[in-house]
Amino acid sequence: MPVPWFFLSLALGRNPVVLSLERVVGPQDTARCSPGLSCHLWDGDVLCLPGSLVSAPGPVLVPTGLQTELVLRCYKDTDCDLCVRVDIHLAVHGYWEEPEDEEEFGIAEDPAIEEPRNASLQAHVVLSFQAYPTARCVLLEVQVPAALVQPGQSVGSVVFECFEAALGAEVRIWSYTQPRYQKELNLTQQLPALPVLNVSAHGNDVHLVVDIPEDQRFGLSLYWNQVPGPAKPWWHRNLTGPQTITLNHTDLVPCLCIQVWRLEPDSVRTSICPFREDPRAHRNLWRAAQLQLLPPRAWRLDAPCSLPAEATLCWQAPDGGPCQPLVPPLPRENVTVNKALEFPLLKGHPNICVQLLLFLVPLTLAPSEQVSTWEKQELQECLWADSLGPLKDDMLLVETRGPQDNRSLCALEPSGCTPLLSRASTRAARLGGPLLQDVQSGQCLQLWDGDLGALWACPMEKYIHRRWALVWMACLLLAAMLFLLLLLKKNHVKGWLRLLKEDVRAGAAARSRAALLLYSADDAGFERLVGALASALFQLPLRVAVDLWSRRELSAQGPLAWFHAQRRQTLQEGGVVVLLFSPGAVALCREWLQDATSAPGAHGPHDAFAASLSCLLPDFLQGRAPGRYVGAYFDRLLSPDAVPALFRSVPVFSLPSQLPEFLGTLQGPAAPHPWRLAERAEQVSRALQPALDSCFRAPGTGRGMGPEAEDRT
Repeated sequence: MPVPWFFLSLALGRNPVVLSLERVVGPQDTARCSPGLSCHLWDGDVLCLPGSLVSAPGPVLVPTGLQTELVLRCYKDTDCDLCVRVDIHLAVHGYWEEPEDEEEFGIAEDPAIEEPRNASLQAHVVLSFQAYPTARCVLLEVQVPAALVQPGQSVGSVVFECFEAALGAEVRIWSYTQPRYQKELNLTQQLPALPVLNVSAHGNDVHLVVDIPEDQRFGLSLYWNQVPGPAKPWWHRNLTGPQTITLNHTDLVPCLCIQVWRLEPDSVRTSICPFREDPRAHRNLWRAAQLQLLPPRAWRLDAPCSLPAEATLCWQAPDGGPCQPLVPPLPRENVTVNKALEFPLLKGHPNICVQLLLFLVPLTLAPSEQVSTWEKQELQECLWADSLGPLKDDMLLVETRGPQDNRSLCALEPSGCTPLLSRASTRAARLGGPLLQDVQSGQCLQLWDGDLGALWACPMEKYIHRRWALVWMACLLLAAMLFLLLLLKKNHVKGWLRLLKEDVRAGAAARSRAALLLYSADDAGFERLVGALASALFQLPLRVAVDLWSRRELSAQGPLAWFHAQRRQTLQEGGVVVLLFSPGAVALCREWLQDATSAPGAHGPHDAFAASLSCLLPDFLQGRAPGRYVGAYFDRLLSPDAVPALFRSVPVFSLPSQLPEFLGTLQGPAAPHPWRLAERAEQVSRALQPALDSCFRAPGTGRGMGPEAEDRT
């Protein structure tokens, strides 16, 4: 739901002023009157016929003054027109005439005559409006109760909204009653030729809609009105005609102002800042505030606008707890943005940080958004950590000086400032005596010295080392006992360690080796055989990639893009690409070798082998294949001579007869002993056998080695 609009107009005459235009929603004219009166607007316009002056029969209601106000009539959120609202002031005119015979002879008043004098007054007020090329007349019916009828006294006003008009137009307004008891009131007004600026927020965008006449040129500037300091320009543009400028809601800050001026010599510039009470602008200001380091020990709060903030130093312990403010002895200090500040420290320390407390000023908002208390946000930066190194495990001692040179020391801990030489169960209390000696002997670094006290940073490394000495001695004793136990059982331990070493080395090598299987999908039986081989290799374990397991990625990316991604990942990880030759694969290779410039015929949407030939062949032709590719074929599906000579530059294995050598090549230099390879080859062979038998029993399998294989397109 869009945020309500702010409608602002900038009048750029010789004496420019800033107008805030109210928004009127809907196309219907309306009328309202002041309390005590009742009014009604007649439907439609009436004829503008003032008529002749007539005498008032008694007290009558007449208009006595006219006032106008510019508003915006909006039909939609972004469709608004300038409109003139008219306020008509009314008063009672005339008196009741007293009969002469009553005054002369003292005859009592007739109740029939007294009744009209106590009745309410009613008037028909005509409002006429002219602004070329528009002319309108409306009729307002107003009634005043008898209690308010006081001859010669004002009774209130009635407001009509509104007459539409154009920028720069001259409007003329008349008002009179029907019948007309006095000369009509008139008002002539020249509307300013000014751009109307509509500021609206929709979602994450803020729109500045500037309505400028086509024949006028203006300059528009967005700037940060910083106090103190000069305005900082942010955006500028010269405009002719209506314009719409879009800002992101994150660009809004309270001091973001808009300045408009005519593009003519010595023109007066008019500014307005519409976001001063926008909650989003204040939150953006919080986010934009940053602490900057100014060597050697100074810092500055950078922000586009002024904001109330307080700063103090705090001590950040390396355990990640809250930063503890050093108040007292160092008091909080009010911060001026974009101005360098420096605390009176004698020495810098990586644990000393700057803590900022930012305040959000209470705003006058809608009742649902009212901020009753000041919101706070805390910023913290350990500004000197980059130059002085990481946080140290030092103990900060706070020295307090009282009258008659009385001094006391306490250690700053998460629970508070613990007095030294106390009986508390904290680290500072246990080491109170040694820490006091360190201060007296000059082993602690004095960070600050003032009339109220001093700050000392005492290293704790030697105490930490002393505490851990016993722990290290216990660990060494346990290690010696384990070593003695291993010596007593060294024969059993040696055998166990040898087996463990081989398993770990082989497992680590296998897990670090990736294999990409490429094949031609000749038929369903051959695909099942490839799936069985991939599953068996995966159990070794090897990281196997095959298009059978990536149908969804193939459909989304396409075979060529999928192959490129898998090949790059496999080779980057030191893996190998396995080419499984079949009659269909051999036929595809021959087609490419006969005419390398034209791709073979259409294939299935998941045929990665056909898509990969354009990348495989250059590696073989340029001698980059050895060490990266391995060939293989199944014994009874293809003869050794059927593999194209170009692909014999890399090892080509017959499966399952050469499974041990094939597995050793896949696992690389860290392959296990031959007896272990033989065991794994037997496992793979048993896994392949059902798929091999099914493939050879499948009808039409034999044609894979015949002439029909050459006819694949």
